Amino acid sequence: MLLLRDEERGAALGRLAERHTRLVRQTHEGEAELPAVHAAKLTATLAAASRSALYRHTYDEELRTALWGGQPPDPRTALEEVFPKLPLLAKSELARHGNEAFTRPLPEFLHYYESSGTTGDPVAAPKAVDDLLINTINIGTLWAQVLRPGDVALILINAPFAPAAYQFEKVLEYLGVMSLRPWVDNITGDYRRVLRLVGSLAANVFVGPPSRLLEMIQFAHRHGLATPKFERLLLMAEQTGPSFVRHLERLTGGTAYVSSYGSSETGTTAVTCAERGLHLQTQSYLLELADDSGIRPVDGSPDRGELVVTTLDLLSRPLLRYRTGDRVEIVADPCPCGVRTPVLRTLGREQDVVTLAGNGIRQNDLEAALWSAPLPDHTVFNYMLVVRDRSVVLLVATDGEPDTAWCEGLARRLGPLFTGLTVTVRAVETLPPLASLGQYLGWKLARVLDLNDEANWGRLPEPVDALVAESLRRVEEGAADARRDGGAA
Repeated sequence: MLLLRDEERGAALGRLAERHTRLVRQTHEGEAELPAVHAAKLTATLAAASRSALYRHTYDEELRTALWGGQPPDPRTALEEVFPKLPLLAKSELARHGNEAFTRPLPEFLHYYESSGTTGDPVAAPKAVDDLLINTINIGTLWAQVLRPGDVALILINAPFAPAAYQFEKVLEYLGVMSLRPWVDNITGDYRRVLRLVGSLAANVFVGPPSRLLEMIQFAHRHGLATPKFERLLLMAEQTGPSFVRHLERLTGGTAYVSSYGSSETGTTAVTCAERGLHLQTQSYLLELADDSGIRPVDGSPDRGELVVTTLDLLSRPLLRYRTGDRVEIVADPCPCGVRTPVLRTLGREQDVVTLAGNGIRQNDLEAALWSAPLPDHTVFNYMLVVRDRSVVLLVATDGEPDTAWCEGLARRLGPLFTGLTVTVRAVETLPPLASLGQYLGWKLARVLDLNDEANWGRLPEPVDALVAESLRRVEEGAADARRDGGAA
């Protein structure tokens, strides 16, 4: 997987790979003594955290003294008594002090990366060689159920500063699967070279976010090119519910897997199996759930809440009780694949819930209305929801040029989801990559844009901004006419 000129360092990494591979297999088979593993790894993680300036900001002096001012706790005490008392680490704190999270000099890392900045300011997320090795084994052991030598994988992730594309390239190397990682210019949005390579290399596996796949399919349709077909879709980085998955499978003819879950900051906390279960990587993380009732460990029983992550194999920048902001559900039923670790379902981030007029509208509900039954004449490839006061504008990218009547019909279909609000549907040629525009030119799509925050107007590129403004103006004029008519009556 890695060629290192330093023989001693290479040998040490080889031993680490052997140990971790053995632990992963034991964990999957239900034979690992995880409490003992967690206790030992947590002790090492706490020792590493003592060298991180991040915790000088997030822990008060009394807690720092208790943890690192005297005799370090023994492993069992660390796990059972010390750990539950540690404060939670907020995303805002990590964003503010991310460059101080390191426990080793920056040049000792292998690669420098940052998070995408989708949910806030980008956070430094460099890769150390041991971090890369362990994450690769964690992912590759399960992806081996899905991939095989002879596959050709297209990695379509426009993110030079995010670690995802490189990490997945390493996983495919680990599995002996050929991959290609082309770049798509966001300014031109030209997929001709990518489509040519997919055809000439017979790429049969897609790796990347759904929005990139859909944009490529729409580009092919718009330019009269063959729609790319794949046997398997390894999707990540965007919330992809059941209706969305079926939509992607219909378009590509492949089997879709929500292939991994995690973040640039934490690494990959859950990985898909052949049965499409997202298995938590319990050998590398202590995982908890938080909600209004409190915080409790993930123990395999059915539960849901915000995922809280403590890294156990990230000694170069350890995260203790990190609040991810992601809502998840733990599935109790054993997975048919035979792996004996808890299965996670993602429920979206807190900002994926659009609360309008007292209604919480989830992404999955909207996608079910869009894709669970065919629409007349046109297919919606992809969408974005724009919110302003009591108005909702749904931007859709389609396989044609829908007329006003079609847009109005779709608005009526979606109306029951948005009780008391005005829904307008507008077809656009392409959707703006808003998730990280200005940072990495959008490798994943933010599906909700709240224009009640005036700063967000600047995130709408031309001509989409004018189209949205015109839609909202018409809604406001209609509401004003209705008020005048009511007053006259």
